[in-house]
Amino acid sequence: MTAPCEFPSGGNGTSENTPTLLLVAHGTRDPRGGRVIRQLAHTAGSRLGVPVRTANVDVVGPTVAEALRGVSGRIVAVPAFLASGYHVRTDLPGQLADSGHEAEVRVTDPVGPAPELAWVMLHRLREAGWRPGDPVIFAAAGSSDEHALSDVDRAAGLLGELVRPDGEPLPATYITSARPRTSEICARGDGGEFVAPYLLAPGLFHRWLREMPSKAVAEPLGIHSEVAELIVRRYLETCRGGPARAAVVPTA
Repeated sequence: MTAPCEFPSGGNGTSENTPTLLLVAHGTRDPRGGRVIRQLAHTAGSRLGVPVRTANVDVVGPTVAEALRGVSGRIVAVPAFLASGYHVRTDLPGQLADSGHEAEVRVTDPVGPAPELAWVMLHRLREAGWRPGDPVIFAAAGSSDEHALSDVDRAAGLLGELVRPDGEPLPATYITSARPRTSEICARGDGGEFVAPYLLAPGLFHRWLREMPSKAVAEPLGIHSEVAELIVRRYLETCRGGPARAAVVPTA
């Protein structure tokens, strides 16, 4: 169990505390996706020795307000997103503010991009049968947000360092909302490419990838110790006064 962290207290010094971990995902109707988020939250919370809640910003509940109901004390919200798009920079802070919760909330950087995730993607590719020298298509969900696209480019570069002989960045492709589309790139290939999904959990986007022509589609990042450890690190960085992506919802 990780020792309790020191949580900044709005200019009144710091105090020993164990803020609740709130892991916030996008939300999916695929029950496997919800299980991944809950398991990651449970694993991270167990390592930290703190209470845990999970929430979704879209599609299905629990909503942020529902997840915070009955929570007392301070909260560190970790966005279970792989890029800093609209949901991270606008939707989540707005939902936190609208929840009417009285506790002070600090929001960390999103889970991705990060070098640890590139290593998990490499592990998933190897599970799918990839070997050094095999071509890889990097597939992200897609966004119209320039901040998110920049983060995806960084993630593709990190994976390229691991799977390309020259270490050059992989070009990012997108399942929807941006170009180049993964479907177009797969259609141009010879069928020998491995698709590396930059996705946290199973769902509709991963099913779409499986329908595209390729040699194999790797599994999403999913329940992996490195992903859980990254959530732990985001929590500790922020509750010790490190990086925080969104504004604090002040205590009344």
